[in-house]
This record gives sequence, structure tokens and C-alpha cells, in this order.
Amino acid sequence: MLLTLVLLVVLFALVFEFINGFHDTANSIATVVATKVLSPGQAVILAASMNLIGAFLGTAVAKTISSGLIDTDVVVVTSQVLICALLGAIAWNLITWWRGLPSSSSHALIGGLCGAALSAAHNDWAALIWSKAGSGDWTTNKGLLWKVFLPMVSSPFAGFMLGVLILTLLYAIIALMFRAGGPLARAARPRWVNAFFGKAQIVSAAYMGMAHGTNDAQKTMGIIALAIFGAQATGQLDNLPGWLAFLHPDGGEQDIDTWIIVTCALVMAAGTAAGGWRIIKTLGHKMVKLHPIDGFAAETASATILVTAAHFGMPVSTTHSISTAIMGVGFAKNPRALKITVIERIVWAWILTIPAAGGLAYAFFKLVEMLGWS
Repeated sequence: MLLTLVLLVVLFALVFEFINGFHDTANSIATVVATKVLSPGQAVILAASMNLIGAFLGTAVAKTISSGLIDTDVVVVTSQVLICALLGAIAWNLITWWRGLPSSSSHALIGGLCGAALSAAHNDWAALIWSKAGSGDWTTNKGLLWKVFLPMVSSPFAGFMLGVLILTLLYAIIALMFRAGGPLARAARPRWVNAFFGKAQIVSAAYMGMAHGTNDAQKTMGIIALAIFGAQATGQLDNLPGWLAFLHPDGGEQDIDTWIIVTCALVMAAGTAAGGWRIIKTLGHKMVKLHPIDGFAAETASATILVTAAHFGMPVSTTHSISTAIMGVGFAKNPRALKITVIERIVWAWILTIPAAGGLAYAFFKLVEMLGWS
């Protein structure tokens, strides 16, 4: 029975990874579709392949999820806790996907994990690691403050400012080319600028897909690793049949097994290939009208934020970074071009995601306790 629960955690985690893939497909390809540089089908193939590559480029975010947010000395992170955490995240992801809201799968998972752990700890808030100093510089710190809330506030702001900065810089370069006269002035004409950035945006879209894989794929890796570490500590993996021998951790609790990385990468790529066209409509069309140069600036800004965060083990939101980068690009073009009502809906989805997913996971675990399955 206990082994079955561990396998259920793996199954639910992979379901979440698949949903994360199609839920967040829009985040990495909305701009390249909106600017008509690639067709939706071409963009999905590009995003899926780059997601797959990105998932293999490090495990710092996975380690944050597996050991940096929940204090296992206060609450035992059982398979039931993890299943309820995943159910809360999946439920919120599906609700926001159905409504066409680009909410954060990352924060849904973190909210679900915190809500389920808090429920299992009988409302003992010490179960959540708020802030814990690391052994080296500040980048090794653990806890919700350093790894979740600080980047949750700073990454959207950074995405906005970087979007403004990159587009302003590109416009300045084009203006200098136009003033230079001759061949440079001809190259600065709108037709040639659109043609150049139409090709350049394929590169920036690939960069965005890779960055998405480096961050989002790792979150589910962390959940599966957490389940495996817990099962190993409680003896649930003793005397496994030969066909399940791969479940034994390859190393200590700081290592993410190769099979976990490969499986999560493939499932996220498959989910990305399934697509998420409702959210593409919101991100790519409703917030601001985009041209290829705008899409290039937004994707480059967002991907840079994601890659930087992944390096420091911060599970930031792809949705937040690309949405605010698009807002920054729109602001740089014309502050009046932004559609405030659409932005308000997105911001409310951001604010609600962690408590909503956490509340759902909390309720799921209480139901599990009531039914005697805990």
C-alpha cells in the first residue's frame, strides 16, 4: 500500500508536469505566434524541443522544492501530503486555464505544497521554512522568503524594466542607423526591421523555450525527489522488486536522480506539444499589439530573468516574467497602449494563486484525514 502511494505521487507529479506543459506553452510561444513569425504548430514544436533541452540544464530549482521550503523535522511529508499538494496545484491550473488566465504553475505548486504540509502539521506554521541562512553567501539561503516571495515580487518588476530597457535600446540603435544615412538608413526602414526581427525572434523564442524548461520542469523533479527521499527514510523502498529498483536514490538528498530528470523533461515536452491556445490569446493579443521587434525584446527579457533565477535555485513564474516583459515592451512603445482591464485580471490571478492552490490542497488533505487515508 505504501509503495503504491509513492507510485501515485510520481503519477500525479507527471500529470502536473504535463498540465504545466500545455498551461505554460502560451508563455513561451504567445509572442512569436502573435507577431505571425511562426504558425502555432511551428511554435509548439520549437517550444517543446527547447523545453526538453532546458530541463537538462541544472537541478538547483528541483533541490529548492525538495528540501528548501518544508521543514521535515516538524511535519512528515508523506505520499498523501504530496498527492494533496499536487491535486491543489492541478485543480487551480485547470481553473485558470479554463478561464484563459495566465496564472503561475510554479506558485500553484508551491501553494499546494505549503497548504498540504500546513494541514498535515495541524496548522503549525513552523512546518514552513520562512527563512534559513545558508552555509555560504546569501544565494545559498533557503525558505519561502528568499526562494519564493522575494523573487515573486522582484522578477515581475525586473521583467518589466528589462522589457522597457531592451526595446528602448533597440529603438535607439535603429534611430542612429537612420540618421547615419546610406545603406544603414535603408536597413532601418520598417520593412527591413520587421524582416530582420522576424528571423531574430525565432532565436529569442527558442531561448524562451529553453529558459522555461530550466525552471518549470525542475519543480516537478523536486516533488518526485521529495517523495523518494521520504520513502527511503521510512523504509518504504526496502525489498523492492527488480523492476522498481530505479526508485532507489542514486545519491543523498542533494541529488536528483537521472531517471527523474529524463522523465520530467519528456513529459513537459509532451505537454507543451499539446498546446494551450486559450492563454496565448490573452498574452499574445489582448494586452498589447506586438510586432517582431517587440516580441524579440519581450522574449529576451523574460528568458534572461528565468535563466538567472534557475541558476540561484529560485522557482520563479514563467507567466510573471513574460507577462511583465510584454507590459514593459508595451509601455516603452506607448504607455496608453496597455489594456489595464486585462492586466488587472492577470494581477488578480497572481495574487490569488498561492493562497487558492494552498487552500485547495489544505482541504484535500483534511478530506484524506476524514476518510482515514492519512
